[in-house]
Amino acid sequence: MENLKKTEKTRLRRSPTRAVFDRNKLYEIFDEAHVAHVGFSDAEQVFVIPMLAWRHENRLFIHGSNGSRMVKALCNGQSCSVTATLLDGMVLAKSAFHHSSNYRSAMILGNFYVVDDPAEVDHALKVFMEHIAPGRWDEVREPNAKELAATTILAIDIEEASVKIRTGGPNEDPEDIDRNVWSGELQMRQKVGAMVPDEHSSVATPNYSAAWGDRWDENC
Repeated sequence: MENLKKTEKTRLRRSPTRAVFDRNKLYEIFDEAHVAHVGFSDAEQVFVIPMLAWRHENRLFIHGSNGSRMVKALCNGQSCSVTATLLDGMVLAKSAFHHSSNYRSAMILGNFYVVDDPAEVDHALKVFMEHIAPGRWDEVREPNAKELAATTILAIDIEEASVKIRTGGPNEDPEDIDRNVWSGELQMRQKVGAMVPDEHSSVATPNYSAAWGDRWDENC
């Protein structure tokens, strides 16, 4: 698989050694994050809106109401950025200045476009559902014509993008090494809780949470 290409827009100017242009790493970050932040401008105001996002092959998808300000702007071909960040730990140094964090972050630059072919829309929504809960698409009622007419599916090709990753402990100044203060990493991980049925659930609780736990465990 071809790695991400370094461009003037994706070249890291701050801590360039943390740059990663491995396309699979970018896929892993968006697959694990589930929430992406979409940056765009509307008239004189810039917005960054969190959206549920999912990836299939080399495209990232989002969906929203036809009346959404963001959807309207993106349908017009506006340039945008899409980011996702996973916080893996807080890095505690022996000086206040060198405290930091360990993280995996990814950014995609480009333009969203409307997915309007009925077969592609159906497939995109199925991929989304299967990412949330494998096997559920075959159990639930599929979207009807009215629901589909009120929803826009948008996709962006993953072409101009970058990844930035920090791992490891603090970067201490030599004069602080022997200071009598604890230093290291306070690790953080996303966690899946119990599946709690609502008042209308009348069947045995499925084990969708197992897929989430396996997915996060693999990337930790």
